[in-house]
Amino acid sequence: MIVSYTENGWEVITQRAHGLLAAQFAQQWKSSFRHKRWTELLVAIADHDDAQVELERDNLLTPLGGPVDFKMKTFEERHCTQTMDFALSKSRYIALLCSMHLDFVYGAQCQHNSKALRFLQGQKIAQKGWRKELGLSREEAEKDYRLLEWCDALSLLLCQHENQPEARVIEISNGPEDKAYHLVELAADTLTVRPWPFERKHFRIYFEVRLIPQLTFADAAEFWAAFRKAEVTERGWILKKDGHAAAS
Repeated sequence: MIVSYTENGWEVITQRAHGLLAAQFAQQWKSSFRHKRWTELLVAIADHDDAQVELERDNLLTPLGGPVDFKMKTFEERHCTQTMDFALSKSRYIALLCSMHLDFVYGAQCQHNSKALRFLQGQKIAQKGWRKELGLSREEAEKDYRLLEWCDALSLLLCQHENQPEARVIEISNGPEDKAYHLVELAADTLTVRPWPFERKHFRIYFEVRLIPQLTFADAAEFWAAFRKAEVTERGWILKKDGHAAAS
């Protein structure tokens, strides 16, 4: 979960909703980047967090009874194994990108976590095998993964309210070409990315948000009940290239 505290309670965005938002950015990426595995790449971006199903977990609360934000979690072997099982059931290419993402997320924990080290070492071997079977070079796989990571980063920025007001610039990440991109808020509901990486000159993105007014919970079951009955709203943004008006 992506959790933010507001004056009205906890704002909760599921990991799957965050993944869907990431895929919306990828869908708009410039057409010159698209290749024969484009559909699989979109699916990998949308589904990279599909193993995080909040209502199937019981470790959802902090010691004080509040919901756990994703940044508070560390390596979980069950989650990582499920991620790879889900991905591999779709395709080796999707499994390859999801495996690379797990390495990106948890690689720094290896030196302190023997389970993470063993798991990620196994993933390195699997990645090499999948690249060979798919006829992909390491460079090609890394270029595709950088798009996944870029879309993931931009989605997280918006889900965590990290876009800056008053046209202040915030770095997103390096894209597939390994160059820096920046996010700028042009107006209350309008953003731009510099340099502009998308095919269209303007488009709209959206994601679902739940607001839970209750601040603490006795156990996961109580949180689940509050989550299920929480009001769901849709938050949206217009993204447009500088100098081009958005559609009405």
